[in-house]
Amino acid sequence: MAVSVVLFTADLRLHDHPPLRAALNGSRQVVPLFVRDPGVAAAGFAVPNRLAFLADCLRDLDAGLRTRGGRLVVRSGDVVEAVCAVAAEAGADEVRMAADVSGYAQLRERRLRRALEADGRRLHVHDAVTAAVAPGVVTPAASDHFAVFTPYFRHWSGQRLRGVLDAPPSVPVPPGIGSEELPSRSALPGISPGLAEGGEAAGRKRLAAWLRSGVAAYAERHDDLAGDATSRLSPHLHFGTLSAVELVHRARRAGGPGAEAFVRQIAWRDFHRQVLAARPDAARADYRTRHDRWRSERAARDDIEAWREGRTGYPVIDAAMRQLRHEGWMHNRARLLTASFLTKTLYVDWRVGARHFLELLVDGDLANNQLNWQWVAGTGTDTRPNRVLNPVAQARRHDADGAYVRRWVPELADVAGAAVHEPWKPRGARGTPPVGTYPDPIVDLADGLARFARARGRG
Repeated sequence: MAVSVVLFTADLRLHDHPPLRAALNGSRQVVPLFVRDPGVAAAGFAVPNRLAFLADCLRDLDAGLRTRGGRLVVRSGDVVEAVCAVAAEAGADEVRMAADVSGYAQLRERRLRRALEADGRRLHVHDAVTAAVAPGVVTPAASDHFAVFTPYFRHWSGQRLRGVLDAPPSVPVPPGIGSEELPSRSALPGISPGLAEGGEAAGRKRLAAWLRSGVAAYAERHDDLAGDATSRLSPHLHFGTLSAVELVHRARRAGGPGAEAFVRQIAWRDFHRQVLAARPDAARADYRTRHDRWRSERAARDDIEAWREGRTGYPVIDAAMRQLRHEGWMHNRARLLTASFLTKTLYVDWRVGARHFLELLVDGDLANNQLNWQWVAGTGTDTRPNRVLNPVAQARRHDADGAYVRRWVPELADVAGAAVHEPWKPRGARGTPPVGTYPDPIVDLADGLARFARARGRG
């Protein structure tokens, strides 16, 4: 075969890339292609933080290809039209790409297959490129997907993963295929000031450091808010600059409870992907409706705005929301707390929170974001849908001396120890008054819980 096109989507890497490896094995030349699809922007997913990270990823991918004698071809427009145009220009017989799970991705694949076949070309879609275990590989006897994580994880753990592929030594690209200029984060407004660097090189550097000095303690420290002891690899998994298959293999080689706990988190990601693949409407509709009577956005407007801005009067919630705005990322435990506060204490629709997260999160993955929000809201796969996370109790447990709060809420920097979690209370033997510049709580926790109970028909 003379020429293949490899369409890069959420797999922006050269290491462990099955579509690229298969194309190189079967063709003399390959066109590495990325299409800036306006459909992504129209759906609201082209937000500054992810566009900036994407720009880093594309530049790094192009640099890696150039060291191997190739280059990245970038086009803009309808993805099907762009791919067909490049395939025609290159005289390609086939297009290869990674499978994905969203409703939009599934529609894109169907449209692309029809269009290519009409031109006499083939589309090859590769599984286990953006996941460790592809959706549909493990299923229960009576359904097309697992709805509970524990049995899914048991089956997932028994799967034999494919081997990890090396980056190719060379990528010959046919001459004369036009490309647009690569995007740059410097041209983008509205980026979080603490946004991490994107690209495969940055991801592999972070992974090496994590395996060297972080994973061993992960089981004990992953919920430590101030310790910042998670891997922070989620943006690289979202953009595919790191392979989930490679992460599992390397973590298992490291061994120990920390590695086991880390692999479990990768399995959670695959779990959500297989749920969304089977139920694409779970991105916007309750997976398991509880017939919630959410407060209207108009009635809850002030509370929602206080939550978004990190001024709810609950320090751990405010710290987390300010971290999100500054970094475009948030600690996983903090995500659970802020989601529980919005849905269970303020009783605001989970879609409001999920939308805000997707506006800022650099790792704003549709499957993980929407289904984690549903898990917390009690409309998803959680087997205890009525659980409520108390922000004060959780803060005392996971930020015992208040270091995380003081890092992100400077108004409370002078409040020592665990007292920072309840700044409305008088402090010290002399009854020092509460902090004057920090807002009072916008809701009493007991009132919020009572409202939730009444709305769920339990009060």
